[in-house]
Amino acid sequence: MEEDSAATATATARVCRRCKAKYSPSGNTPQSCRFHPSFFVCRRHDDQKRYYELKDGDPPYAARFYDCCGAEDPDATGCATDFHVSYDDPE
Repeated sequence: MEEDSAATATATARVCRRCKAKYSPSGNTPQSCRFHPSFFVCRRHDDQKRYYELKDGDPPYAARFYDCCGAEDPDATGCATDFHVSYDDPE
């Protein structure tokens, strides 16, 4: 009987498209998903007024940060929380 409930939980587990975590729809709350609602961007020092989506090969002097919160670490914990959104859900 425990095997059946474990199999059911595994079958209903989904992957969040925002934070990439596995979750169960029954435990999805407004605080479940922690993510950045914007892109990790760079700003070259020679062009302070424009933002660019970060790409490989950007110069080392570029300022890099999340546009939403200013965090400079690409692995920084998300600054927003919401329900998980599955790849199976309509956009």
